[in-house]
Amino acid sequence: MSLFRNEEIKKQIILYVIFNIIVLFGALFINIICSIYVIIVCLVIEFISLYFTKKRYNDISELTYKIDKILHNNDYTNFDVNKEGELAVLNSEIYKMTVRLREQTERLKNEKNYLKDYLADISHQIRTPMTSIKMIISRLSRQEITFEERFRLIKEISKLLARIEWLITALLKVAQLKSDTVKLKKEKISVEKVISKALEPLRIQAEIKNVEIKQKIENGANYKGDYYWSIEAISNILKNCIEHSENGGVIEIISKVNPIYTEIVITDEGNGICKEDLPHLFERFYRGKNSGSESIGIGLYLTKMIISKQNGVIAAKNRENKGAEFNIKFFNEA
Repeated sequence: MSLFRNEEIKKQIILYVIFNIIVLFGALFINIICSIYVIIVCLVIEFISLYFTKKRYNDISELTYKIDKILHNNDYTNFDVNKEGELAVLNSEIYKMTVRLREQTERLKNEKNYLKDYLADISHQIRTPMTSIKMIISRLSRQEITFEERFRLIKEISKLLARIEWLITALLKVAQLKSDTVKLKKEKISVEKVISKALEPLRIQAEIKNVEIKQKIENGANYKGDYYWSIEAISNILKNCIEHSENGGVIEIISKVNPIYTEIVITDEGNGICKEDLPHLFERFYRGKNSGSESIGIGLYLTKMIISKQNGVIAAKNRENKGAEFNIKFFNEA
């Protein structure tokens, strides 16, 4: 019997036997009937003690088996968490630990798959312009090409290198936000100030396309967030709107405040967003049907990450007449 192979149980039985002998000899000095009574009582106590000890021992053995099964077979095991008692509490705590470990394992597995896909996407996005650069360099090595052609090819290489540089910078920012290595500040930010700063590097691009930018920002419109990361997010949206605007188009920026949130609405007069693209617009490396040849599909993904980190949400839709609309809400913290 496995119970009696346990050293602690053996010691317990020996102590019981010694105790019973001592009690028996003491009872013999009184009379034989008292001795018999004492022996029966001691045996009953011994039996009851062994019964509950064996029951507890079996429960511990079963619990040990379940833990061993989880560690070696990785099988799902049910733990009975509805019982009472010390072992039941231990059983419940082990069950909670098992569930948490399974969740962590699943999360690590998902993160591993995400990292694998992420690296594959990065490799693909960088390989494309690098291949183009190699082909252009090969053409530049020919002596017969004209000065004008050489100048055009060098300009094309500069554009491709700028694209790679922007991609790497954006990917580093995404990695920082994803890994929580950077903590976004929570300070009072003026919407007007963020919009003005986000527009600075885009005004020349807007002027070239003769795009007019109108602003209707409510006085005192502000929210709590990170100033520089907010500029990055708004700038990506405005850049997207300018790129998809026609010559002579209008981009309108409206901001309103209510007790629940601060709202920023950015609209353009471009061709709008394809219906099949709308659900995927903020996905990593997603390029819609109306995307330009230089589009990488990470700007809006980064924008959504930044806004989400600042207790905000972003949504996109098509306007009733023409163009796209981006709606941002920064919710007030309780």
